[in-house]
Amino acid sequence: MKIARIETFYVPPRWLFVRVEADDGTAGWGEASLEGYAEAVAGAFEALRDRFIGQDPRRIEDIWQVAYRGGFYRGGPVLMSALAGLDQALWDLKGRHYGIPAWEMLGGKVRDRVRAYAWIGGDRPDDIAGAARARREQGFSAVKMNATAELDFLGAPALLGEVADRVRAAQGEGMDVGLDFHGRVHKPMAKQLAKMLEPLGLLFIEEPLLSEHPEGLVQIATLVSTPIALGERLYSRWDFKPFLASGAVDIIQPDLSHAGGLSECRRIAAMAEAYDVAVAPHCPLGPLALAACLQLAATSPNVVLQEMSLGIHYNAGYDLLSFVKEPAVLTPVEGHLPIPEGPGLGVDIDEDAVREAHQNPHRWRNPVWRHSDGSFAEW
Repeated sequence: MKIARIETFYVPPRWLFVRVEADDGTAGWGEASLEGYAEAVAGAFEALRDRFIGQDPRRIEDIWQVAYRGGFYRGGPVLMSALAGLDQALWDLKGRHYGIPAWEMLGGKVRDRVRAYAWIGGDRPDDIAGAARARREQGFSAVKMNATAELDFLGAPALLGEVADRVRAAQGEGMDVGLDFHGRVHKPMAKQLAKMLEPLGLLFIEEPLLSEHPEGLVQIATLVSTPIALGERLYSRWDFKPFLASGAVDIIQPDLSHAGGLSECRRIAAMAEAYDVAVAPHCPLGPLALAACLQLAATSPNVVLQEMSLGIHYNAGYDLLSFVKEPAVLTPVEGHLPIPEGPGLGVDIDEDAVREAHQNPHRWRNPVWRHSDGSFAEW
């Protein structure tokens, strides 16, 4: 068996799908979505085609090692997202070739389902109680929301009280709440906000500071007992290594479409287990990314939560299940996502719909925000 074709597809609202086909006609799908940089990731596949067309797609680990180490430059969001999509597609292809799920090839299941959480509130959080109520009616028991809109480096303390009010509104609807600082909050405000929120009993605070500031994260970790989550902007086990060693992070959030795919994220999860750190994969993306996350949840004992993009504010015009033939596979049941039982990643993609969507490729970009004084604000 040899790889005959590697294709990429721009899929709305902001995804990049990958299709790998073998010379016997077996095909696998993956997701290399890197929000706002789909064109760069698609370009990286030129090098991957040169390397791997004609190679045996079943040799997933060898392909991963060559893709990562075979070029002089390695790592980073673009190259690792391309490798992630390729890796996912190879697991899908191999599973379909042998007629078994990826989790079966990875040692079998440690669980049958994983608790899921959904987003509420949008980029500039509002109508929290109503949104939380709607999620509860969908069967969710946990939600995540942005803590703030844009926030000055040193802002008005009154704004922090509004954050607490929004948390209480969601909790009042019976929800456990994770709060995403989204890297928007700088250390002078992040310390105050984390300390003020501590009595509210959050599931976690996410990216209280950007991962560019590991020393600041250590400081915040010494201030509060609230679990600290981080990792969507880390792209390999080597990126995660210093954060695990520092003891500042309680929950890591690797993105299976950014951090080298299922192969690398399984290694990252195993590293985290050695530090007694939980895993809650980042996934505000499409169905293939989520399906890969569920394969990780099936095989990694320290996975505790799974983010999903059903109804997320980014999904304008298209939603998580728009390109899936059997939506039930990725539909939450009583706030949990069942582990897929089908071969490969366990999700069947509507190829005709994907090819049609690709005819009008998206050009998704995140917004650029500014403070009231005209200076750049973190989004």
